[in-house]
Amino acid sequence: MSAYLVTYDLMAQGQNYTCITQKLKSYPTHWHAQGSVWIIETDQTAAQVRDGLLLCLDSNDKLIVARLAGEAAWFGYPAQVTKWLKDRLEKRVR
Repeated sequence: MSAYLVTYDLMAQGQNYTCITQKLKSYPTHWHAQGSVWIIETDQTAAQVRDGLLLCLDSNDKLIVARLAGEAAWFGYPAQVTKWLKDRLEKRVR
């Protein structure tokens, strides 16, 4: 299984976020990190995740799906989030 950082920007005013948030919540392991930033775990490739989320996007929206692999830094999150992130990142380094 791989962990992916998913970030998106829905460009139109009044955009409906329900579709993309429902799809991201459908992954058994998911974390809504902030705003339009999520971390998910899946056996899918980055391209497969992207393609599944494209169903929720308009042609002017933006989306990045990037595999997390080891090194990261963050600030301002509680201890349980730090543990969650470290657990997922460390198993990719081994």
